[in-house]
Amino acid sequence: MAEKRRFKKRTCKYCEQKVEYIDYKDIDLIKHTLSERYKIMPRRLTGNCKKHQEMVEEAIKRARHAALVPYIVDRKRVVPNPWDELEPIYK
Repeated sequence: MAEKRRFKKRTCKYCEQKVEYIDYKDIDLIKHTLSERYKIMPRRLTGNCKKHQEMVEEAIKRARHAALVPYIVDRKRVVPNPWDELEPIYK
């Protein structure tokens, strides 16, 4: 019988930093939970706790509505690092 693999328990980086509220305008804090196509990554991949994952989801949705983060990325024009394109806008 094959042994079960034991994976390292991921810890919530927001709990470690003692973040009380995740603001939608703080793109640097949000971008770690977005994939290269700007999709929201699940808890099992990011290691976020339920409370902070819900805050992240709400912040990302608000940032999309405010046009700080795009809703979709064109499949034909995939960029290696999408945050490089957004830097000139916010500096």
